[in-house]
Order: sequence, then C-alpha cells, then structure tokens
Amino acid sequence: MIRINRETDYATAILGIMAEEPEACFSATGLAERRGLPGPVVSKILKQLARGGLLHSQRGAKGGYSLARDADAISIAEVIMAMEGPIALTDCIEGGGDACQFHAHCALSSNWSRINDAIYRALQDVSIKEMSAPLADDHQGLRDMGRHVRESLDVAGGRVMAFRSDHG
Repeated sequence: MIRINRETDYATAILGIMAEEPEACFSATGLAERRGLPGPVVSKILKQLARGGLLHSQRGAKGGYSLARDADAISIAEVIMAMEGPIALTDCIEGGGDACQFHAHCALSSNWSRINDAIYRALQDVSIKEMSAPLADDHQGLRDMGRHVRESLDVAGGRVMAFRSDHG
C-alpha cells in the first residue's frame, strides 16, 4: 500500500490551519490545541517543516511559526518531501541502478520512474490552500476515489490488497 506517514498527515492538517490565516504567527502549543495533537509531536513537525523551507520560525515572546510562502504556492509534494524525503515508489527510483541487483536486466525501472513522475506531478499540483478547503460533494475526485478503492479491494476475501513493488 502506498501511504504517507502519520506525521506527514498531521503536517498537512497543521499547514491547513495556517493557510486559513496566512499572515498569522502560530505557536506550537496553539496549533496542538486547535488540532487536538500532542504538543511535542506538533513541535517536531513544525521544526521539520521549517528545515524544509515551508515555514519561518521566529524566537521570542512574539515568536512562533508562519508560512514561508503563500499557501497556494506550497504543494503537497513539498510537504511530503520535507517530512519524509524524496518521493520514490521503489528502491530503484530512490537509489538508481545501484539499488537493485537486477537493474541491468530490468525493463520495469523506467516504467516505475514514469509512474513516480506522474504521482509527483499530481502531488505538486495540489496546494496546501486547496487541501484546507473541502471538496464539493459532486467533485470528480470524490466520485473516482470510491471507484478506485472498490477496484483495489479483494471483495471475495474481504481484505485490502497491498501494492507491492518487488520486481526483478
């Protein structure tokens, strides 16, 4: 299964709050209370986002965190990269040919690269500002999401099938 980690999900939610008040300066404690998350987790996330260039941090009594750019200029791809590192579906994407002993004889790696690029572009096309606003009930993305989820279920066995990237 392709999945972002919990802290990346929290980071997106925190940035969504910040996108609603783009000029404000937020404390880790205030964001933790608003989002219902533990303070230390929020502090850690804010530091990672600041290191990734998505937030400015300011020390002092009037300090806190603010968006480094407009919310519509910060993409979900950037959030994932700040929190988790490069977006790479398989080892051969992240590590290149050296990551796999079968690389010299593998036709799949270039296609995994193509798929990885498509996913990256899709994530790059969605901003934090867009993520902070709910989709309309009739939005195409919501209709397609249900179909894709149903198609990925093993209905006969009643379990979710995980996507695997093992190849060679």
